[in-house]
Amino acid sequence: MLPDTPAIAAALSVAERHFSPAMLNHSVRSYEWAAAYGTARGIDRDDELVGVAALLHDIALAASFDSHTVPFEEAGGDLARVFGRAAGWSAARSDRVAEIIVTHMRDDVSAADDPESHLLQVATSWEIVGRWQEEFPPDVRAATLDRYPRLGFAEEFLGYFEDQARRKPASAAAASVRRNLAMRITGNPLDT
Repeated sequence: MLPDTPAIAAALSVAERHFSPAMLNHSVRSYEWAAAYGTARGIDRDDELVGVAALLHDIALAASFDSHTVPFEEAGGDLARVFGRAAGWSAARSDRVAEIIVTHMRDDVSAADDPESHLLQVATSWEIVGRWQEEFPPDVRAATLDRYPRLGFAEEFLGYFEDQARRKPASAAAASVRRNLAMRITGNPLDT
């Protein structure tokens, strides 16, 4: 369950306004997976930061915030930074939520070096391509998917990434598409 804080409520409101039901559920599931994995692994983290980052990590895929020149994770990080300041967070905390969003799209980051980015990275890798499957027991999967169904998420998300790849060929999204994202996303056990 998402933390009960004013910043989480505001981020959820933004996500509800700008995401389709499939993308909204993806964002909430990303937090749920991150929290479950973090708890099972005993990873100390700032749940509010993880929650806001999970809710806003794809915000720059939404039409209202899509940058035609900046990779979506960088644009999303910039938006989250502005969000954090508007929520009354310090500059450092606002920068941190931006860093988590950008870093989750980079090469593997360790929990010891950056627990919040690691958690979002694990959660979204599981959510998109089924990586880390062994970390999410069947009962946790079933309960999460029952509360927040996928609603055609894989097809919608793949469309966003293919669009990003066409317009931003040097982006992490384009690299994912080149590494056969289409095959990996359709093979995700969450959709079987």
